[in-house]
Amino acid sequence: MAEKVKTYQNVNAQAEELSFGISKMQAIYAKRQGKVDKPHRHNFFTVLLFKNAKGKHKIDFNTYTLGKQQIYFVAPGQVHQVIEEKASTGYSMVFSYQFLVENAIPLSFIERLNLFQNYGDTPPLKTTTQQFEKIINYAEQIFDSFHQNTPYKFMAIGALLKLLLIACNNSCTLDREATDAEQAGENLIRAFKTSVEQNYKSQHTTAFYAEALHITPDHLNRTLKVKMGKTAKDYLTTRLITEAKRLLYFSDLSNKEIAYHLGFNQPGNFSAFFKNYTKVSPSGFRKTILQN
Repeated sequence: MAEKVKTYQNVNAQAEELSFGISKMQAIYAKRQGKVDKPHRHNFFTVLLFKNAKGKHKIDFNTYTLGKQQIYFVAPGQVHQVIEEKASTGYSMVFSYQFLVENAIPLSFIERLNLFQNYGDTPPLKTTTQQFEKIINYAEQIFDSFHQNTPYKFMAIGALLKLLLIACNNSCTLDREATDAEQAGENLIRAFKTSVEQNYKSQHTTAFYAEALHITPDHLNRTLKVKMGKTAKDYLTTRLITEAKRLLYFSDLSNKEIAYHLGFNQPGNFSAFFKNYTKVSPSGFRKTILQN
């Protein structure tokens, strides 16, 4: 499958052994001489902390207005583009799965935070001034540590990163309900998400996932509605639509090939499904997005 848009594989192209990086936003702007980076995706996690910014941030074909005291979380694989009207102030942090392993940070910790979403709406985290100052202070400590050659510096960075992410999670104002719900509900949500990632290309029904989790469809839907504000069908639809958009944008696959790749028996069924939820045909979406 040929890809039209660049995927950044390593945290640092010049030093492939690095699994963590942090830069000031104004330094990135100066390095690019103000030119806008093209849409791309990463095989690592990205945290963007904006003290001040003006412009737009596009994530998975959703556009958000840049502003003050914003924090964005970009998961591996997401389509991503920052369009600045002037130099922003703040920090860009990137870290790989390998960094988590090297610093004994379980992937389950990242998943429980509900900050990195692989698809769907990923609006910025908005905080109070006091909350943001606490979070940006962690970022400044991480930046200072990264640029010092001291023993155990990456262990220190790992510890500070955990504190920063916990502070972000505790300040979370994203539109999600009942974030402190019982552990059983949290475990069910994680199991459901894992099952969707493994099966969404071939299984499109709520009944399949409920059976796999040994619960009823009603139980699954009630839990998802409380925890995420959406039903299992809503979640599956978002996952399929996002993947379809990525394939239409990134690949040279035909609409027919994408339909079969995503488990639709007939290309016409895929086109109808896509248009029903996006109000545009797959061909129309591909034409429009590539012109922008």
